[in-house]
Amino acid sequence: MVGREPIMFVDVYAIQNVPPCNINRDDTGSPKSAFYGGALRARVSSQAWKRAMRELFPSLLPEGTFGVRTKHAAILVAERIKELVPEMSDEDVEVYAVAVLGAADVSVVASKRAGSEEGASVTQYLIFIAQPELDGLAHVAAKWYLEGTDIKKTTKQMKKEVSEVFHGAQAIDIALFGRMLADAPGLNTDASAQVAHAISVDKISQEYDYFTAIDDCASEDNAGAGMIGSVGFNSSTLYRYATVNADSLSSQLGNTEAAAEGIRAFVEAFVRSMPTGKQNTFANRTLPGTVIVAVRETQPINAVSAFENPVRAKEDVSISRQATERLATQLERIESAYGEPAIACWGVLTDSDDDMLAGVAKSVSLPELLNNVYDAVLQGVSSEAKK
Repeated sequence: MVGREPIMFVDVYAIQNVPPCNINRDDTGSPKSAFYGGALRARVSSQAWKRAMRELFPSLLPEGTFGVRTKHAAILVAERIKELVPEMSDEDVEVYAVAVLGAADVSVVASKRAGSEEGASVTQYLIFIAQPELDGLAHVAAKWYLEGTDIKKTTKQMKKEVSEVFHGAQAIDIALFGRMLADAPGLNTDASAQVAHAISVDKISQEYDYFTAIDDCASEDNAGAGMIGSVGFNSSTLYRYATVNADSLSSQLGNTEAAAEGIRAFVEAFVRSMPTGKQNTFANRTLPGTVIVAVRETQPINAVSAFENPVRAKEDVSISRQATERLATQLERIESAYGEPAIACWGVLTDSDDDMLAGVAKSVSLPELLNNVYDAVLQGVSSEAKK
């Protein structure tokens, strides 16, 4: 576009059929839902799916390049301080761990949870923190201890030392999903990725399974159930969408190759992950029947409007196949109408014929797609950085 520097976006689309399940519950225990296009749809929150994606990252990314979301940052920092200065007493280690977090405006309080965590030092809310940041905080705290720094009153210099820990290259998952700390806005990180709530392409009806459980050791004259109850569920075909700003990710990581590796891991985790709610009850683990990845240089495009009118079952034509056809057609129409062609686009299909994506994407296997995404990001962001 004239007068505007191109930015690389990687859009990921998926059509995924899910059997009876309850993978993401609301406050009543029922599967989450939403109205879209005037019809009730199954819904899985973006937070639930991002959590499932993050749990795959350790198997996809080098150790130490991702973070942890926890209230136990003080304990993690204390463990690292003890490794650096073994002669410190446990009491001093905890005091300095709390002090160094306090210098970052992260408040630490005594846990009110019952059990082994009662009274433990925890942050007031979950914080997303990287392994290098935990190490950096421990080094700062150890330095204060060895230099005899007075930690009872936090100085500007102490705050500066702690701030520098958080303003280096980010952990990949923190750079992707962002970090927001209400009491410490200086530590906030804008997310390079956005993940939409998954919604079903078809209209659903919430259903309930009434179950009974028998006591194996009950007496013969006791024929009643040992337990009765009900669990909500539905089945659907989900439309899923996410996008990553490759330039933003590269800037936050300070490394184009790390950004390419991070986006490849993001795409694979998006495809392979699934929230685990009631998974033992329903054995609902599936893989998407359709995956499309488009590389763009103007803006991300969510093609959810393809499903504003719910897909309805037809004889001998699955809802998943119809959804794939609609998605491909809608992407083609949007790109044509707005002059927004993708730089490159690839698709993985199991529920439909390869030629169904002919107008919008090249059909490949998932390993090929992931390698193509890696190469596209590496070449695209690198070439922009050289301008």
